[in-house]
Amino acid sequence: MKVAIIKYNAGNVRSVLFALERVGVEAVVTDDFDAIRRADRVIFPGVGEASSAMAYLRERGLDRLICSLTQPVLGICLGMQLMCARSEEGDTACLGLFDQEVKRFPSGVPQCKVPQIGWNNIDHLQSALLRGIPEGAYMYFVHGYYVEDGPHTIAQTDYIFRYSSALHRDNFYAVQFHPEKSGEYGQKILSNFLYEL
Repeated sequence: MKVAIIKYNAGNVRSVLFALERVGVEAVVTDDFDAIRRADRVIFPGVGEASSAMAYLRERGLDRLICSLTQPVLGICLGMQLMCARSEEGDTACLGLFDQEVKRFPSGVPQCKVPQIGWNNIDHLQSALLRGIPEGAYMYFVHGYYVEDGPHTIAQTDYIFRYSSALHRDNFYAVQFHPEKSGEYGQKILSNFLYEL
């Protein structure tokens, strides 16, 4: 199986590579259009800021490439947010693969620090991506912005209020948490993405 991890200035990929190795896959980190198109699976990770990441993608035509892909694609963390329509972070127009908005968590809520850093549970699970994951399973999150619930929501999480912690439309999947840092259940999600979709 050929797996491509999209290389761009917001990709923090070392832990993703290690997690894929644990499920028996050696991935390539690349921004080469042909290599990405030929891959059986594509992962779009991200740690960073939305407007600068989108500017980088547009400069290199990677925004159009990602939207044109027909194989299963998995966005992780910022990658998920960039797959949405718009982000409040830098008032950024994003890829528009999911017609959902990305908003900043409100500050000043007692006992809820922003960004959210740490373990939280996911529920209302749908989609083959989450097959075998129990309701209420804990995943590892690091984010100050969230995706509203909407028609593509396949998992929810409660932090200050309920929001989308996973999305799915056609061949595009995305998770707000870091499956590569989420233990056995995170590994199961990666395995589902690689072998079950």
